Amino acid sequence: MRREFIYLWYYFEIQLRQIFWYWVAGMLIGSLISVAAKERIQGAFAGMKDRRWGILGILPACLLGIASPLCMYGTIPIAASFRRQGMREDWLAAFMTGSILLNPQLIIYSAALGPAVLAVRIVSCFLCGCAAGLLVSLFGRKGEFFDFSSFEEKAGRDTHPNLLIRYLLNVWRNLKATGGYFLIGVLLSALFQRYVPQELMTEVFGGNQAWGILMAATVGVPLYACGGGTIPLLQEWLRSGMSIGSAAAFMITGPATKITNLGAWKIALGWKRFALYILFVMVFSFLAGAAVNLLV
Repeated sequence: MRREFIYLWYYFEIQLRQIFWYWVAGMLIGSLISVAAKERIQGAFAGMKDRRWGILGILPACLLGIASPLCMYGTIPIAASFRRQGMREDWLAAFMTGSILLNPQLIIYSAALGPAVLAVRIVSCFLCGCAAGLLVSLFGRKGEFFDFSSFEEKAGRDTHPNLLIRYLLNVWRNLKATGGYFLIGVLLSALFQRYVPQELMTEVFGGNQAWGILMAATVGVPLYACGGGTIPLLQEWLRSGMSIGSAAAFMITGPATKITNLGAWKIALGWKRFALYILFVMVFSFLAGAAVNLLV
């Protein structure tokens, strides 16, 4: 028993040392953006409503969604207020999808996976948000696509008059929100490294096989709880033979089907469109994973 504990601690300590500073940097920079730039990002998006960009507006809308530090339940009330100001539904779809798939903090976390995986994550999430906006533009023109009646914009929590204290409070909230999941992710990666044969990971998630991509997309649905917590797992899986395409599929379905995000989507979409959303996420993640494996 003592020997097994020593082995596990060895793997845990190595994994923690490799990724810890990415997690810290993600919290510090993410909180800085939340305190200093959140209103500017929202203002830039609100300013788009008078632009005559047509369907091309989904591109900057998705980019602003990715730049936004808000969670899903913070994004939807903001989107609801934009819709009341006359914002297009397809732009809202791109903004919200981009926001739940990626944010500045998660981008910094994902840098621990290497430049290739980081680039794949950014590009695939951006394309997924744009695809969501495009589909709403093509098939959601009759009436209002989203139902925001159950969402009201809440007062921001970053309201302390002292900017430094406001920033430190935001860092503390980030620490409480992600710290436990991060340590659990490191522990799970240590357990995988100790007890799961590398050949099994390669067989399940490796190569260019469609089965591996489908498995990764499916695993992303129940396993994803926090972006920071999945980074140690992905790092270990990639080291053990997971293909980058399979990782791409996991990185899309995970945040897109996170249980709290699904609850918000169900309220905003209704059952029929909610089912179509799940189908869209699974199909897009599979196609993205297959494309990545062909290109990388």
